[in-house]
Amino acid sequence: MDESAFFDILLRSWFALAVVMFVVLLLRPAPYGRHATSGWGPTLSARAGWLLMESPAPLLFLLWFLTGSQNGSDVLVVFLLMWQAHYVHRAFVYPFTLGRTARPIPVLVVLFGILFNVVNTYLNGRYLFTFTAGYGVEWLSGWRFVCGTLLFAAGYVLNRYSDMVLRRERIASGLRYCRVERGIFRHICCPNYLGEILIWIGWAIATWSLAGLSFAVWTAANLMPRAKAHLQWCREHFEDYPAGRSALIPGIW
Repeated sequence: MDESAFFDILLRSWFALAVVMFVVLLLRPAPYGRHATSGWGPTLSARAGWLLMESPAPLLFLLWFLTGSQNGSDVLVVFLLMWQAHYVHRAFVYPFTLGRTARPIPVLVVLFGILFNVVNTYLNGRYLFTFTAGYGVEWLSGWRFVCGTLLFAAGYVLNRYSDMVLRRERIASGLRYCRVERGIFRHICCPNYLGEILIWIGWAIATWSLAGLSFAVWTAANLMPRAKAHLQWCREHFEDYPAGRSALIPGIW
């Protein structure tokens, strides 16, 4: 079996597995953060866990770029920068913003996160930098790139803003988990998750690829159930939590 055939089989399987994970996570949230429970084996500190989970994404994506046959394209350089803008922060900055009281992460969760990032980065990196027919410079002015990049940027800003607000509230309150009652937080419980979903929907549109779409589907499959679980947790732990607040999309989810 040559690599292109393997790639196609893996990509199809990846879509199917995302659906399975969506159902599983609706039934039981992944056991880290506020949803951590005992019985999942050895753990790592939150900082070490996030660093190990996320670092394969920027490092391997750069490797696929450097070794790819299409890496001379200006458009692909832009895609590389977009990917790294998210993942350099997620892997090498975000873990060190976590408080020292952040709950440890089970090693099993870390290993699954590493597996996800290895496969996801392979699918996106190999497609863009090797298997694609190429993107001419005119792609940068096309509607798919423009619309996708604008959505990516909007999601990026929302994700960073939400994380910043949550971090400041935790520092000010001294609490591990706190409520925010201003801005978009008045309408949805997890705007940081909404931002991340928008990032990768934008990526899928900008790259106009099934590999990019698989990433958007996986992001939604992971974060939509987790946002629901967060909302339920908040209602259980804050007696006056607003009944009309949604988890992720006002009035829909």
